[in-house]
Amino acid sequence: MKNEAIEVLMNRRSVRKFKPEQITDAELKTVLDAGTYAPTAKGDQRPFIVAVQDKETRDALAALNTKIAGRPGDCYYGAPTLIFVLAPDDGFGVLDACAVETNMLNAAYACGLGSCWIHRSNQMFKTEEGKAYLRKWGLDESLDGWCSIALGYADMEPAPPKPRKEGYYRIIK
Repeated sequence: MKNEAIEVLMNRRSVRKFKPEQITDAELKTVLDAGTYAPTAKGDQRPFIVAVQDKETRDALAALNTKIAGRPGDCYYGAPTLIFVLAPDDGFGVLDACAVETNMLNAAYACGLGSCWIHRSNQMFKTEEGKAYLRKWGLDESLDGWCSIALGYADMEPAPPKPRKEGYYRIIK
């Protein structure tokens, strides 16, 4: 079956090197809007999406993530835009956040942008520094960070998709 949506789902790959140029407002809005259309439990739209393009804030958040990772370098691979998906830890929040994140990753690819799902948001926003950002952004500091995205123009060619493993799914009739 040939279909643009299926092509996006099967070909989006993580980018781990970004150009320093900032993405356009229209590109960012498209990605964020796609996130808001993700399915959420009971349609309650629990997640909050925060896009960070301010360089000073971006660099401080990247440093926090890198410190938690315990390794040198920039865990966001130099991406000029960071997106955080936060939600309550109510049994559905993490699932909703992951759906939001996935929609945005696929939208980024469809817009010609590079993206990478980055972990450790949960640890970041449990720190006092992370909670201070939540307060600064006008969000309840009880929200948990579930996932984040490094977003920008790719400065590399992503690897081709790996072959899918045998037995990945079963059909029961």
